[in-house]
Amino acid sequence: MTIAPSPNPSVRLRVPTDEDTLDWYRAFDDPEVMEFLGGRRAEFSVYEELTARQRRHDAELGFCLWTVTDEAGEVLGFTGAQPWPHTTYGPVGEIEIGWRLGRAAWGRGYATAAARTTLERLRAAGVREVVAVIDARNHRSAAVAERLGMRRAESYEITTGVPRTVLCYRITLNA
Repeated sequence: MTIAPSPNPSVRLRVPTDEDTLDWYRAFDDPEVMEFLGGRRAEFSVYEELTARQRRHDAELGFCLWTVTDEAGEVLGFTGAQPWPHTTYGPVGEIEIGWRLGRAAWGRGYATAAARTTLERLRAAGVREVVAVIDARNHRSAAVAERLGMRRAESYEITTGVPRTVLCYRITLNA
């Protein structure tokens, strides 16, 4: 029996804690989750640095990549926003919304629900526009961006690491 996704599942977003480091590491230690991010798991130290950086972003900017939990408090992954982290390609200087959930949470509407909450928080923080940079092969993530009302804008050819095309989606929050 297939369980239909809830159109509006309940999610909670919180600033990532030190304890979330292990939960993110475990949730993302899956080749399918990492398929469009190089295909390999990241070392634990990568998530230690990432959660620490997100706490700094929240303190300095009022937003970050927040830990997403379900009603029971289970960590599903993250969603949120941060300054675009690259300086040599992409939408340099812009705010990027992003999401990554463990595979067990896929197909249930969690990513869209959490990203909608993120957009509300960004509007409240006065962010004017956000982008989502998505691997052109990642149709699930592109569908989330479209459900959020984002429009496909430019694309970029990435030549470092794994060569690929990424699509940039945009949405205006505060005119």
